[in-house]
Amino acid sequence: MENIGNNEAVLILDDGIVIKGRSFGKRGTAIGELCFNTGMMGYQEIFSDPSYFGQILIMNHVQIGNYGISTKYMESNGAKVNGVIGRNFDESLEPFFFNQEVVAIDQIDTRALVKHIRERGMVRCLISSKEKDITVLKKQLKDQQLIKDQDLVSMVSTQQDFYIGHADSDIKIALIDLGVKNSIIDNLVKRGAFVKVFNANSTLEALLDFKPNGFLVSNGPGNPATMGHAISLIKKIVALDYPLFGICLGHQLLALANGISTFKMVNGHRGCNHPVKNILTGRAEITTQNHGYGVDLDQVRRNENIEITHINLNDQSIEGIRIKGKKAFSVQFHPESSPGTHDSQYLFDDFFRLIKNA
Repeated sequence: MENIGNNEAVLILDDGIVIKGRSFGKRGTAIGELCFNTGMMGYQEIFSDPSYFGQILIMNHVQIGNYGISTKYMESNGAKVNGVIGRNFDESLEPFFFNQEVVAIDQIDTRALVKHIRERGMVRCLISSKEKDITVLKKQLKDQQLIKDQDLVSMVSTQQDFYIGHADSDIKIALIDLGVKNSIIDNLVKRGAFVKVFNANSTLEALLDFKPNGFLVSNGPGNPATMGHAISLIKKIVALDYPLFGICLGHQLLALANGISTFKMVNGHRGCNHPVKNILTGRAEITTQNHGYGVDLDQVRRNENIEITHINLNDQSIEGIRIKGKKAFSVQFHPESSPGTHDSQYLFDDFFRLIKNA
């Protein structure tokens, strides 16, 4: 029987690989889908992004935590990652991980680990600094439900609808919360909007009772193809020809609402350095991204009702669409740019112009 030591943690992949490292943060066991982020900064925003719910995250950069922690950089009400893997964590991170109940492991060769999952594709894994018996941990990982079968959005969406922003504003936006980041809300409010944030399972009638001028469908975790209620809701909003802006998961759901399939990517795009071309302007933008699903390129090209607006310059995947003859558009990346460059914040301005001209 192979065991781990008191100050050690173990990382187990579902292909049988076992790697020992240093226990960091909460002592316990975490299970999730393994993914990696290429960003050198913005670690606190990343850890608190609800889109990472259900995932264990490798931080590629060699040192994480070197500029500390601040409450103003939280993207939600707490850490949302299931666990974190690093090479060197700064000690300033440990109290944060303890307070946020994040199980973490460092002193790992993250470069080799990322290379492994880039070649293999989607991997489930387990981190433990609690259970000592490797055999028990392997069985625990094997028995865990696949992330694609879990309803993750209901676990991160607001349980109580709430208002935020300028109550006397002429622009009212209904935000469908699938796991929204605080910086998305901030970008709406700083442009003068009055926003009502709705639970993901809200009805169209409840949304229309707010008398909104436009709708925003947020980012979030999970498999978009399983979200029948959201797909149906977006289809109805588009049919009514309201201005609609989808971000990340919202982008995938807009595609599905228009008959376009989504698919599980081999590794996804996660980081704050992804180049995208805006086809409408011809300009390149450096974007923040966090997604594991994509929109089928061939189906979009064959669909006469959809126009491609943005393309990823690394792999030519779809990064933006708009619906012809309607006021609906979406992007796969994160225009709120948190963390990352501000190249794409103009999309919020485009949304507000669409509302004002409706």
